[in-house]
Amino acid sequence: MNLFRSFSSAASPAKNKFAPQHENEQHLLANCIAPLAAMAAGLGVRYQGLTAQEAEQRLDRFGPNELTRSQRLNVIMDLGHRLKSPLVIQLLVIALVSALIGEAKSSVIVGAMIALSVGLSFILDRRSGNAVETLGKRVQSRTFVLRDGDEAEIKMSEVVPGDIVLLQAGSIVPADLRLIAAKDFFVSESALTGESMPVEKTSLAPAVAPPTVLELPNACFLGSSVISGTARGVVVNTGARTVFGAIAERLADTREETSFDIGVRSFTWLMIRFMLVLVCAVFFIVGMTKGNWLEALLFGLSVAVGLTPEMLPMIVTVNLAKGALTMAGKKVIVKRLPSIQNFGAIDILCTDKTGTLTQDKVVLERHVDIVGHTSEEVLNYAFLNSYFQTGLRNLIDRAVIEFANLEVDANCRLVDELPFDFQRRRMSVVVEYEGDHVLICKGAVEEIYSCCSHYQINEEIYPLIDLLRADLFEEVDKLNAEGFRVLGIAYREFSAEKSVFTVEDESRLVLLGYIAFFDPPKVSATEALEILPKAGVTVKVLTGDNGLITRTVCRNVGLTVRHMISGAELAALDQPQFSRAVQECNVFVKLTPTQKEQIVRELRRCGHVVGFMGDGINDAPALKAADVGISVDSAVDVAKEAADIVLLEKSLLILEEGIMEGRRVFANIIKYIRMGSSSNFGNMFSVVGASYLLPFLPMLPVQILANNLLYDFSQTGIPADTVDEEQIAQPLKWNIDNIKRFMVWIGPISSLFDYATFALMWFVFDCSQYLVPGTSPAQQEQWARLFQTGWFVESLLTQTLIVHIIRTRRIPFFQSSASLPMTITTLAVMAIGAWLPYSPFADDLGLVALPPAYWTWIAAFLVGYGVLAHGVKTWFFHRYGGN
Repeated sequence: MNLFRSFSSAASPAKNKFAPQHENEQHLLANCIAPLAAMAAGLGVRYQGLTAQEAEQRLDRFGPNELTRSQRLNVIMDLGHRLKSPLVIQLLVIALVSALIGEAKSSVIVGAMIALSVGLSFILDRRSGNAVETLGKRVQSRTFVLRDGDEAEIKMSEVVPGDIVLLQAGSIVPADLRLIAAKDFFVSESALTGESMPVEKTSLAPAVAPPTVLELPNACFLGSSVISGTARGVVVNTGARTVFGAIAERLADTREETSFDIGVRSFTWLMIRFMLVLVCAVFFIVGMTKGNWLEALLFGLSVAVGLTPEMLPMIVTVNLAKGALTMAGKKVIVKRLPSIQNFGAIDILCTDKTGTLTQDKVVLERHVDIVGHTSEEVLNYAFLNSYFQTGLRNLIDRAVIEFANLEVDANCRLVDELPFDFQRRRMSVVVEYEGDHVLICKGAVEEIYSCCSHYQINEEIYPLIDLLRADLFEEVDKLNAEGFRVLGIAYREFSAEKSVFTVEDESRLVLLGYIAFFDPPKVSATEALEILPKAGVTVKVLTGDNGLITRTVCRNVGLTVRHMISGAELAALDQPQFSRAVQECNVFVKLTPTQKEQIVRELRRCGHVVGFMGDGINDAPALKAADVGISVDSAVDVAKEAADIVLLEKSLLILEEGIMEGRRVFANIIKYIRMGSSSNFGNMFSVVGASYLLPFLPMLPVQILANNLLYDFSQTGIPADTVDEEQIAQPLKWNIDNIKRFMVWIGPISSLFDYATFALMWFVFDCSQYLVPGTSPAQQEQWARLFQTGWFVESLLTQTLIVHIIRTRRIPFFQSSASLPMTITTLAVMAIGAWLPYSPFADDLGLVALPPAYWTWIAAFLVGYGVLAHGVKTWFFHRYGGN
């Protein structure tokens, strides 16, 4: 017996006007529009289902019904990837050269910096990744199939093409399949298409191929779930060959660089070029003026160590880790640490509608008569229809019962029932009510209207004629325009003698009114949409739902729809028009997964930093394409895998907090970069000039190293520093040109006071005696040591002081104070710097005691330096702006 023989006339072959981009989609489409007999023969399907042996053979041929996943790097590959960073390579080269020429201290210290920064980043990233893996672990779902003529429960991974799958309410669709039988069958495809309402499915094939495979009425897709009813389907595609799988396969590709990655790389290469030029210049100047090329090499290498921002990896990692810990306290898992900073840089947030702006549930919102007045009678009849129907209650029925919450009279009982089917698109119950048998019909408005001969307003009943149709449908059109899903309610009274009813009795009904359902907006979304624009973040809605519902939802949450465009309209645009539409429109409806990804990529190409929030299969490509992909723990696995951040609560308010935290992280990272770059630029003038003018080295290599270590230690408080509110009021982005300009304007200020110190030591404290004829080598060394000590202390104090000047745009110490950890570290370093010339370590570092008068001069220098630096800083931000 052939199961499909009786269905073979259900659909005739139709010319395929649709050409899917993916051959697997084409295969699915062909099998869904072909006659069932032909499809069965092609897939080798029988009434009894596959045999165990056939299933095993097909499993070997097609592979497990599993999705392609991004492979996580093992420990060795992960560490190797981190060591390939240009800045880490630079530090490794310096450490290696230092070891080769005998500078063991430099080699060990730089190596320790590498180990600490790379190791910390590695540990925190792995811990975050492990947390997400733990979160994402689920017991593997199972499904029922026919094997050897019997029902068998198997793992979803064991489903193969040709299997007959048995589906019922609550089932997960295990693959892409064609339905061969269905009863009252509703499927949720919200994760795949963005549609919040259940979709009706039938076993009847379409006469004409739909625009996309997702619109096939007789196909179910991996990633969807059964809401109500029962069905049987033949598996056509599994694993990576499914619609879901094609999306997942693309996610296994290497992720693109984000704005954070690009910014760090740009700054790193800027500092590498700067360091190479300066070190080469110093090497040749010292070699030619002092005549000792080995000394020149040692000094040049020490300068290289001093100029290298070796703390950058650590500062970045600790800042990001602190941000991740802060977010963890707000029920957010950060999968990739750099995404914390990218949060702060977001200027466009793209989000889906369902579950983000709305509560992702069906709620009865209106019960009105045909002129739009609230009607309790309509609600009562709708309640009786939903209450007495004996099939599995779908979301609509549950919403009606929950809303009405009525108690049924004990004398009211069910007499008969006419179940729902997809041809009639309505269902009826017959109840004994006040001595009569009343047929109550609920269904699609058009279908209900076709069965009605009268309509009721208040207690009056009037004949229904076609001339009144437009007037009667005015309220329906109004509700549809407001984004509601509308069902009609009608009734007909029969005598108590009639107890058996048929579909023919669904005629000459009285049209009573309408019930309207809605996916209600989230209160938190309204609040967040007020805050985000003030923070400089533009919100764009990208959804697969229709325009009417989306417009209403946007209005209810306070999002002004400036321009709305559909996926079909986007597809008709050329590249310039597409780019313009993507930037001008803020609501996109009826989008395919590919179009969501294209919109995100185009926004990034136009210079925006884009965050995307989604939880469905259809969101996964866009999640990966965004600078920051945001998902939730209830999302499908492929969406969580594509995301950078996983929220334990789907709320735009949490995103707003994340954005602010990201800006604080970025602001603190920029503090270090500004301080390091401007200090290095100023040191360039000081080192080059002093190397050329002085008869001795301006600072010994060991002093440069000690100075650098102390300065670096003073920066360790930056991750814990406070950030002024105005600094995070708008999106913060990488701007290398702005950093260069800041370096050029602020750097020479430190050099100016360096030269003032040179003059102080040379003329006031008589270091010029070094050149007096007859001065012994021991005396020359003493004068040189005094000079070097004076510059060592001044350089360390001014560099440390500049931390407090640059950390804020306000007046430092008065209008804005650093955090306690940062204040302690900077004060400690300044105190150590002042103490070292008098300490037991002075001889080892080549330092000597400074005269008391020196401190008066240095105090004046520090005050002057702070005032001048603040003035130039204020002028700079007023003129150039920037982060």
